[in-house]
Amino acid sequence: MKTFKLLILLLIGLSIQFAKAQDTTAPVHPNWHFSPRVGYDFPKYQNNLPYIDYKGGMDLGLSIDHYWTWLGLGVDFDYIKNKPKSTYPTTNLSNSLSAPLTSFSTVENSISRTFAGLGPDFRYQNKNGKFSAELNTRVGLAYIKGGRTEVRETTTILNQLLNFHAGYDTKKLLSAKGQLKANYFFNDYLGVNVGAYYLQHFNTPELVDPVWNASASYQPLRSTPTSNTYNGLRVDRVKPCNCDIASIGAFAGIIVRIPTKPKEKPSPLNYTLKITAKDKYTKTLLPETEVQIKNNTGAVVYSGITNKVGEVIFNNVTAADYVAFGTLYNSPLDAAMVGKTEFKNGAVVSKDIFYGNRNFIIKGKIFACNTATPLLSTNVVLENVEKAFKKTTLTDAQGSFVFQLPEIGKYTLYGKKDNYFSQYEEITASNYDRDKHLFIKLEMCAELIDCDKAIRLNNILFDLDKYVIKESAKPELNRLVRFMKDNSTVRVELSSHTDSRASSEYNQILSQNRANASVDYIVSQGIARDRIVAKGYGESKLLNGCADGVSCTEAQHAINRRTEMKVICNDKK
Repeated sequence: MKTFKLLILLLIGLSIQFAKAQDTTAPVHPNWHFSPRVGYDFPKYQNNLPYIDYKGGMDLGLSIDHYWTWLGLGVDFDYIKNKPKSTYPTTNLSNSLSAPLTSFSTVENSISRTFAGLGPDFRYQNKNGKFSAELNTRVGLAYIKGGRTEVRETTTILNQLLNFHAGYDTKKLLSAKGQLKANYFFNDYLGVNVGAYYLQHFNTPELVDPVWNASASYQPLRSTPTSNTYNGLRVDRVKPCNCDIASIGAFAGIIVRIPTKPKEKPSPLNYTLKITAKDKYTKTLLPETEVQIKNNTGAVVYSGITNKVGEVIFNNVTAADYVAFGTLYNSPLDAAMVGKTEFKNGAVVSKDIFYGNRNFIIKGKIFACNTATPLLSTNVVLENVEKAFKKTTLTDAQGSFVFQLPEIGKYTLYGKKDNYFSQYEEITASNYDRDKHLFIKLEMCAELIDCDKAIRLNNILFDLDKYVIKESAKPELNRLVRFMKDNSTVRVELSSHTDSRASSEYNQILSQNRANASVDYIVSQGIARDRIVAKGYGESKLLNGCADGVSCTEAQHAINRRTEMKVICNDKK
């Protein structure tokens, strides 16, 4: 107990010195320390055993401390392992009958000590916080087990006991610990330390062996320079010794520091938040993305539209927790969280939001054919008849329109506007790779319809001397079908023209048959026959000078071979 009192006085004195030496300019923010360590323990067992020595051993420990300023509170956990060593001389040993003893059995069981303690901490810390020295004081309980030591001679049949200690098995043993350590931190969070400790267990009871009815025993020796002899009168400790156990140790470890700095009120309207909209798969920057910043109640507090490089910047933002949402052409982007702690003085908080939809985006424009005039308020249709898929949209003042195109399928695209005959586009989604492309850009046109104005239908081709409709001609004829369905009162003349080769009578009959075949197909698609007239003109309406007897190239003749449509005005039959 005297040692314990001295230890307490020493710790009080050191704590006063720590308080006086504390650097008042050093950081004093509260923080937590977590410090696992490994060391070596040197024990001192005060059990008055003449022939047993206790060797040093491993110490594994953990300290958890919380500091407010230079003062803190902490807990320690230690697991220590020592081993007894019998020092009873067995060389040149004889028993009481002077018979030499040459063989022995030895038991030396390890002793484990487990300690948990709580107590105040004191520290000195330099100005930059990288170095600190600590004094840790702990009072707690220990569990000590093991240490049985036994040496017998096995030369005679008596197997006499020469040296013995029953060991320990005690719980909730009052213990005290003092510890000094030096810490060096690489950064705000991680460091290393070295230190030393003194640990004392008070009034540690020994076990009593039920066979020997003693806690310790040994054979007294009569020794000369050349021999050791015992007299057979064994000394037994019948009353166990409640003796102190003490140890000192040295260790090294790592230390993790978790600052708990006091909350600082942010200066309002002092920060900048930059949101960048990107495609998830191609990383394409996304202009024209609508961005909303919502607070933790779901209210929109900031909003904007991304610029040409996919960015929108919000200035004078109050530090708080937010969620950034985005919408591109009515399709939502993946939201991004913005934490209050990310706002720091002078720093721009940057967040990316991603378009994760696997659909393509069609960005198109529609013009009046053969002009640069955009067609405002044109009803543009995207459809896939097989999938019963149909979407429509109106063009803006620049003739622009946007569609979401599914990743798989074949689609048709056309416009509907009074007095216009629209181009017909086919789009096969599988021709594009969504992992490489997001946008599909295209331009299309619509022809202004005037009474009796002929409009050429492309790709209406026939085999030589034939008038059977080919599959390749059907998309263009379907364009006319769509036009007539969208304009239910319109009557149309569909005409077929040949070049000047062959006789005019032959060409007239051939062109009429081809016109009839084209009309028959259109009627088969649901158009009333009284709304469309088939007219064969043969070679009577050549577009160039390639008449009979004129030498022309194949390309020049091809200009004259054509199929046309024109709207029949109401005052004409």
